Amino acid sequence: MPKYRKKPVVVEAFRFGVDEYPSWFYQKILEHEAIAHVEGYVEILTLEGVMTAKIGDYIICGMQGKCYPCKSDIFLATYEEVMEDDNMG
Repeated sequence: MPKYRKKPVVVEAFRFGVDEYPSWFYQKILEHEAIAHVEGYVEILTLEGVMTAKIGDYIICGMQGKCYPCKSDIFLATYEEVMEDDNMG
């Protein structure tokens, strides 16, 4: 059976409740694609339905501008930070 490797894709992300919200996340809130609750969680409308992220989870903005949550341990095992001068293409 063939095996596959995920292509390297550069995404933008931040930790909900830890990092400052990027402008694209504010835009998602304005477009009602994300609802941040004062109780410490956010609901994000994704292609798979509404997903929830808690404080410390990463919010990823992937290709085509779609956002989705990712638990911190999974994010750190899957992604590494890209320096601004790294080849982005």
